[in-house]
Amino acid sequence: MREDGTKRREALVDALKSVGGSLECFYYAFGDTDVLDVLDVPDDASVAALSLMINGTGNVTVKLKPLMTPEDLDQAAKKRPSYRAPGQ
Repeated sequence: MREDGTKRREALVDALKSVGGSLECFYYAFGDTDVLDVLDVPDDASVAALSLMINGTGNVTVKLKPLMTPEDLDQAAKKRPSYRAPGQ
């Protein structure tokens, strides 16, 4: 792998900076997922733009899993959305 591992991390750090984000951690893994990262990005639109740009290269497939704090979940539990299943 030579030094490609650290260069890949540096490329991600640079891309994150371009949208006002930062890298919390970066790990290589075995299995279906090659790399696991924790990112801090200011908003959903910025991380979506980053994902579209990286996936658009065709070299990498980015799959996002937004994380929620306990406080985020408390706020969600207070909301009462309206929903009716189709056909009901």
